[in-house]
Amino acid sequence: MESRELIQHLPDRAVFRADAMTKVDCFRSHRLIVGLNCLEPGQAQAAHTHAGADKFYVVLSGKATFLIGEREVAAGPGDFVAAPAGIPHGIARAAERTIVLMAMAPAPAASGGGAETSRR
Repeated sequence: MESRELIQHLPDRAVFRADAMTKVDCFRSHRLIVGLNCLEPGQAQAAHTHAGADKFYVVLSGKATFLIGEREVAAGPGDFVAAPAGIPHGIARAAERTIVLMAMAPAPAASGGGAETSRR
């Protein structure tokens, strides 16, 4: 990993698409994944679980409603949202253009390996 990748200005890394939430990897190892979830108003991330990994979100900008278990929680800049392993979580909807920092440990297997399960 190059040293310039170790320090990043996260708002500059954000990428938005009109048709779906965008994910941007900021750091990835076998122990940890850190990235951005970038959402336009009305976009969502389907509820899902991670069997062996804890995950958290920090809202950097914007406002969104998060799903944690059976709860829906509104969050804005500076808010921390935790999703322990096995608890369904996601982003129900963005109220405005939103950048969310996401981190998960341990990182899911590169092949997907069934670590993430969607809940519909």
